[in-house]
Amino acid sequence: MTDLAPILSAAEKDFDQSLERLFTLCRIPSISTDPAHAADCDRAAAAIVADLSSMGFDAKARPTPGRPMVVEHYTPKDANAKTPHVLFYGHYDVQPADPLELWKTPPFAPQRRKDADGIERLYGRGTADDKGQFMTFVEAARAWITATGSLPIKATFLIEGEEESGSPSLVPFLKANRKELSCAVAFVCDTNMWDAKTPAITTRLRGLVHEEVTITGPRIDLHSGMYGGPAMNPIRVLSKVIAALHDKTGKITIPGFYDGVSPLPAATKKQWKALKFSDAKFLKEVGLTVPAGEKGKSVLEQIWARPTAEVNGVWGGYTGAGTKTVLPSQAHAKFTFRLVGKQDPEKVLKAFQAFVKARIPKDCKVTFSGRGGGSPATEIPENNPWISKSAAALKAEFKRDAVLMGSGGSIPICRSFKDILGMDSVLVGFGLNDDAIHSPNEKYNLASFQRGIRSWIRIIGGLAS
Repeated sequence: MTDLAPILSAAEKDFDQSLERLFTLCRIPSISTDPAHAADCDRAAAAIVADLSSMGFDAKARPTPGRPMVVEHYTPKDANAKTPHVLFYGHYDVQPADPLELWKTPPFAPQRRKDADGIERLYGRGTADDKGQFMTFVEAARAWITATGSLPIKATFLIEGEEESGSPSLVPFLKANRKELSCAVAFVCDTNMWDAKTPAITTRLRGLVHEEVTITGPRIDLHSGMYGGPAMNPIRVLSKVIAALHDKTGKITIPGFYDGVSPLPAATKKQWKALKFSDAKFLKEVGLTVPAGEKGKSVLEQIWARPTAEVNGVWGGYTGAGTKTVLPSQAHAKFTFRLVGKQDPEKVLKAFQAFVKARIPKDCKVTFSGRGGGSPATEIPENNPWISKSAAALKAEFKRDAVLMGSGGSIPICRSFKDILGMDSVLVGFGLNDDAIHSPNEKYNLASFQRGIRSWIRIIGGLAS
């Protein structure tokens, strides 16, 4: 097994330069959702290609109908049939910085700053999501090459530029380049640690279904004095639909909704209980006190292993200042469903639509957006050997076991890797819950960046062994 000491030492000696390379990338406002920043996305892709090429990698910015994909391939000279080939995935695009007035420092002028609590942090858009994250494995690769002249594994890097705008080009790109991009496993660095001192590997991601509903009653808005009473109010109808979604125990009442949902394994439940997660503290931080989900399920189980049905927006009628006494012609609502286990997104969507239709009275009609769709959940077996190797490497760095945790959110790329390229993903990230990604004053702890690099050095070594 390779002695990692000189490789870790090379990373430490080069750390200031690693930080400047990250800051150079973070100064580029690569906002994929805004066409005005298309050239900035091109610049970011070109910068990554130049950086990877400087290490001897075969890197190119590949065109797509949207923003470029950076693809890199590396094969060590002494590679053989047993040399593992892994893919590293990240994204160089970032969220818009609005509202700008809430930033304490300019979003695209990254800073290293020691805060009042004595902790050094990196501030700026993209420092955590996802430039600071994926640059940890880029810098780890650099340290390996600096210290030993080579990586001990075959590596493919896939750094996309549309993750923050739904990755519209990604699935077609994976399908068109299936043979080139298929590896033994994909590593994704776009997730969090359990806390600032405890590493984590995310093994569960919820899927997602979304739909928008419009209920139409009268053909025009009506005077509530002339028509209130005899005329059906579509807001009333919509309210009844929303109220019927959950029973008094918090369970979702859509027929067939729980098909494919399995009970949490006893061993997993025991591990999560041992984390001593405080339901009360979690809710207190957002001004709440009482868990509102399914009765008998802990907060962690609710957000990591149970599906949800949520209303994200409701509107209809007059919503301006003052009073306007109308019965609206239409009422609207946006819904999302987080999925777990083997729930089928299409089946859930159709069941929801049928649920709504069954509650529409004779004088109303319902229409759906036609944009409803989604992605299934991802569950990666915790005995996966790639997870075991990664967990051992993280323990060597942090001197404590990595938490195998779930995520309430969705990372559809992992499902695409499985369905299109036939490989599992290992999600190792170094973000923290308070990093304010997507918000003003996004930050990344300096220790997250530094120990992230060191962790990937160890993981690469573990993969090679």
